Amino acid sequence: MLKTQIQSLLFISAKPLTAKIIVGLLKKQGAAVDEVQVSATLEELKTAFNTEDSGLHLVETNGQYQMVTNPNQANLIKAFLKEEQVGELTQPALETLTIIAYRGPVSKPVLEQIRGVNCSLIIRNLMIRGLIDVEEREIDSFYFVTTDFLKFLGLNSVTELPDYQKLHEVENLEEFLKKTSETSVGIEAM
Repeated sequence: MLKTQIQSLLFISAKPLTAKIIVGLLKKQGAAVDEVQVSATLEELKTAFNTEDSGLHLVETNGQYQMVTNPNQANLIKAFLKEEQVGELTQPALETLTIIAYRGPVSKPVLEQIRGVNCSLIIRNLMIRGLIDVEEREIDSFYFVTTDFLKFLGLNSVTELPDYQKLHEVENLEEFLKKTSETSVGIEAM
């Protein structure tokens, strides 16, 4: 079970994770684990994944672990990403980008609360395209649109977006986010 949980966390995370962070995330879910167990499991996963037959590898740098593609497939991945960068944005990507533009800087939990779905892959793709960037803060990561995004639209600032003031602070949305946040805190307390 621990191995599966760690694999899932590493797969979905857009940034490297330390054993300490993984322990904290698992303990929040009620797991009784420590850093020694997590570190041992990470080493098992490295051995299992880092083979020529595996499409995924687990790399470690300075105690931080991240799932990556097999280095032998670098040309295939580069071709795919290049095609993905020049292609049109999907509807979910456009929705996510719009929310970030009008509400930014916005944290991933708030973004997912507004959209109602996990946004990890969309965020990654928007970052690869250079349309959004991230600011790491003590509590969370906050996403905002880049200067390249503004240049592409011919704008000097997000405040020049149509109806920016009206949509930047929507009262109903603020109330919805507050209620949802209070509900999730109540559920976690149970």
